[in-house]
Amino acid sequence: MRRGAPVLVFALAAMWLVANDTVSPGQIMLGMLVATALAWWAAKMRPLRPRMRRPWLAAALLVTVFIDIVRSNIGVGRIILGLAGKREIRTGFLEIPLDLDDPHGLAVLATIITSTPGTVWVEHSAERRRLVLHVLDLRDEQEWIRTIKQRYERPLMRIFQA
Repeated sequence: MRRGAPVLVFALAAMWLVANDTVSPGQIMLGMLVATALAWWAAKMRPLRPRMRRPWLAAALLVTVFIDIVRSNIGVGRIILGLAGKREIRTGFLEIPLDLDDPHGLAVLATIITSTPGTVWVEHSAERRRLVLHVLDLRDEQEWIRTIKQRYERPLMRIFQA
C-alpha cells in the first residue's frame, strides 16, 4: 500500500463503525479489513497521486470552511425564510480567475464551494484558468473573487503546490 493510505483506511473504518453503530472488537477488525481492501483496490484506479506539501495547513482550512458553511447556512436560511428584510436578493454567475492548477486542489476547491450553501461550481476551464460559480446572493462580485482566492485558493495552493 502506498504512503498516505493509512489515513484513507482509518477514515473508511471509522465510516464503517458509524454506519454499523458499534465499536465492538469484531466490527473494528472487520471494518479495518474492508477498509484496507477498499484502499488497496482504489489505489490501483488512481493514476495521479495527491501530494500534500503542507498538510498541517489543511486543519486551518477545515476550520475556515466549517465557519463559512455555518455562516452560509444562516444566510441562505434567512433568505428562504424571508428574513433578509427589504434588501434585494440578486442571484448571478461569477467568473473567477484561478492560479490553482493541481487537480487534487481543484477537487477540494470544488467540494468546498459546492458544500457551501448559496454557491454552486458551474464550470472550470483549465485552458482559460477560470472558474464559473452561481451565487444565490451576489452583492459584490469583487468581494466574492477576493474571498474565493484568499480564503480557499491560496491555502490550497500552499497545501498542494510548491
